[in-house]
Amino acid sequence: MPEDFPRINPVRLLDDLKTLRSFGATGPGVVRLSLSPVDIEARRWLAGRMTDAGLDAAIDGVGTVFGRSRKRGPALVIGSHTDTQPTGGWLDGALGVIYGLEIARAFGECEATREFAVDVASWIDEEGTFSSFLGSRSFTGEAIDASLHGARNHEGLLLGDALAQAGLANAPRVTLDRMRQRAYLEPHIEQGGRLEASAKSIGVVTTIVGIREFQVRFTGQRNHAGTTPMAIRRDAGAALVAFIARIDDAFDRLADADTVWTVGRIDLDPGSFSVVPGKATLNLQFRDGNAGRLHAMDNALAGLVDEWNAQHAVKAELIACDGAEEPVTMDAGLQRHLAQAAEALAPGQWTHMPSGASHDAQVIGHHIPACMLFVPSIGGVSHDFIEDTAEQHIVLGCEVAAQAAARIAEALSHD
Repeated sequence: MPEDFPRINPVRLLDDLKTLRSFGATGPGVVRLSLSPVDIEARRWLAGRMTDAGLDAAIDGVGTVFGRSRKRGPALVIGSHTDTQPTGGWLDGALGVIYGLEIARAFGECEATREFAVDVASWIDEEGTFSSFLGSRSFTGEAIDASLHGARNHEGLLLGDALAQAGLANAPRVTLDRMRQRAYLEPHIEQGGRLEASAKSIGVVTTIVGIREFQVRFTGQRNHAGTTPMAIRRDAGAALVAFIARIDDAFDRLADADTVWTVGRIDLDPGSFSVVPGKATLNLQFRDGNAGRLHAMDNALAGLVDEWNAQHAVKAELIACDGAEEPVTMDAGLQRHLAQAAEALAPGQWTHMPSGASHDAQVIGHHIPACMLFVPSIGGVSHDFIEDTAEQHIVLGCEVAAQAAARIAEALSHD
């Protein structure tokens, strides 16, 4: 283990984060959707900063910015994403990308880590403007042809056309080299309020939760709201509301402290004051880090629908949505390196915790060992213009990530 850990430059770190913020700045937040003109401008700037840091940097054929160390390896990859939501915060994935850039520079400035390889990535389209996790899926060799040929953004622009407009259609794609790239670290803001509420400065992620999404559609009978007695109504809207209470009761019996579920949308047909709804639909999402609990919730929901249909004239139909995600456990050895660095630099100020949000680490973690580090989000707010993190937490998080990266690189060199 190197006795002299790399030392980050806080001023350089914050200056780069704030410069990146200027690309698409909108009030306190950022609008930088994947492959938009301002996103391409930001990616070119980032590739230039990586080159200045001594990395061989380029924007690849799907839009990922990748800076490859000139050291032989084995390599630790550090990264996240720099695209945003339509009303995005300035840190989100950008924090992890600039951490990677700063750590690569700090490694080169430290005698003990100068020969260790750190590759840095800004994966394209983590936020799903065209196709979620496009960059990390392409990097790991997962199938993306359907996305390249058919994915569109909200304006209807095809992904392939967006890449052509950016001059990237014929650029080579960066791919995982398993012989060289042995581990992945993704620093990120928490995007929740657990660290702040517990007065902790660092989170070491244990698991990225799995996600299930369903629609439940109710079919009754549309009728006049003034002339139809309550006793003979087949009110799909009333059925939907009653069913949500059943979901809450059933899931509450299965849940632990980290289980969450959300009815994110309700549609009533026809949606008029004077008409009893004949159809109603709810969108349900639930998340948990335990695969067995997710399976139990799947079964409980299906059982609720069967029970409802046996008891009521308004009928329910359960429809599973595409894109179910399984929980992904972060590598135990990498977690230990993060925990050791956190305890060394922030004793008693860190905790193990799950990630309730999805990240590129869950894609990459299926292929090489992966880990994540969190820093607090002020007020627990993310995906909003007011998203923010205190500068002292930004700096501390990078210091912990840099020391953990040195520990990881040292361990990789002996594998």
